[in-house]
Amino acid sequence: MPGPPRGERVILHVDMDSFFASVEVLDNPSLVGKPVIVGGSGPRGVVAACTYEARRYGVHSAMPSSIARRRCPDAVFIDGRFHRYIEESQRLHGILSSFTPLVEGISLDEAFLDVTGGVHLFGDGTGIGRVIRSRVLEEMGLPCSVGVGRSKLMAKLASKVAKPRASREGIEPGPGVVEVRAEDELTFLHPLPVRALWGIGPVTEKRLAALGVTSIGELAAVPADALERYLGVAAGRHLSELARGIDDRPVEPVQEAKSIGHEETFTTDLWDRDDLQRRLHRMVDASATALRGADRAARTVMVKLRFGDFTQITRSHTLDGPVDATPAIAAVAGALLDAVDLAKGVRLLGVSLSGLSDPGGGTQLRLDFGGDAGVELSSGLEELDGMGGTGREDREDAGQMAARLQETWGSVTDAVDAIRARYGGEAVGPASLVTPEGLRVRKRGEAQWGPKSPGESLSESRSDDPAPAPDSGATGR
Repeated sequence: MPGPPRGERVILHVDMDSFFASVEVLDNPSLVGKPVIVGGSGPRGVVAACTYEARRYGVHSAMPSSIARRRCPDAVFIDGRFHRYIEESQRLHGILSSFTPLVEGISLDEAFLDVTGGVHLFGDGTGIGRVIRSRVLEEMGLPCSVGVGRSKLMAKLASKVAKPRASREGIEPGPGVVEVRAEDELTFLHPLPVRALWGIGPVTEKRLAALGVTSIGELAAVPADALERYLGVAAGRHLSELARGIDDRPVEPVQEAKSIGHEETFTTDLWDRDDLQRRLHRMVDASATALRGADRAARTVMVKLRFGDFTQITRSHTLDGPVDATPAIAAVAGALLDAVDLAKGVRLLGVSLSGLSDPGGGTQLRLDFGGDAGVELSSGLEELDGMGGTGREDREDAGQMAARLQETWGSVTDAVDAIRARYGGEAVGPASLVTPEGLRVRKRGEAQWGPKSPGESLSESRSDDPAPAPDSGATGR
């Protein structure tokens, strides 16, 4: 069978249909035909995924759960089981990898494939898409949609068209596989709204609307240099090329994590600093464990807070050398939190570790929050003096303690990780995480879409994952 024209790529985008909800229905057949919503069921929860029966009522992912419940009062809410979605995602990637080694996972439920080199073995792009879709359904019992094109952009847009559609009138099955041929690219692309392009969010969409640009075709008609002046050189050039169907980005099989972290949304706003420190320590413990599990260390520790009035801040510190010991990271994160005024009440708290590198990167660790080193704080701890947090002397103590802990806790963390690997994540952990119910460590995907019921925050919800691990991109749409 002849392959594509020389130099022309064949890119597939495989996207599972309502992934998280479909897994729940697969495991519980009594849910077949019912409006199922996976996400946080509490007042501050959000929808992670829903069946097409729920979409008939206008429910969609990222919608506040309170709105979803009003639109679909009979919906079955499920808080989600992240370990099951990971299991099915691994099975999916096993199938995809049998067609090409060039598989780039975007999230648990979607991936790009470059099958240019496989068309002689498996047929053209559309044929490969149909075989993949058939195998996923037969081997996993789950539906998926496939887009085919010369680029990531076209393949991803095509997979959306391939999906089923839900309306008040009913659920219309999608074609399953859609290919955008080279000669049809602009005809397919230009009628779409500008929001369909990567890099265009609500703010950029509004700025373009001010110019009278609402479709991709209208965007393509704007001179590239004008877009660069209006949106900035990088963004303007990128969007101008995408609007004209130009997308040369390769499929990259290995995507190393740029950061590891956790965050929690609380059922009610919190003011108690000790309580917030305990919750932060729980997130640090999970993040540091994941960091070591990935054989990485971090140079930057960031704490994120969203207040009761929805304002949001981040506070971070970049170290001279990488750290991976839980107590060392906790010392930095705790000092960052202590320097923040909590008068507005905290709605969301999170920690993120970035600047990842090999452990023991060879630079001398210096974690000095005082003196000249204070200017290294990316959000400026020194400018927060007098805002109700700790003073410079306390921050200096935290830095010195973190340096000592990083140097002395190597063998201890190795032992903790070994025990958890053998006996489970809650077998051992910091004393600060012990509750009347026992040790409560945070686990991957634990109610990440918001508190699941009134009176229970993320940190109080349960998960049956065997051990903490980093949160990864997941849509479950």
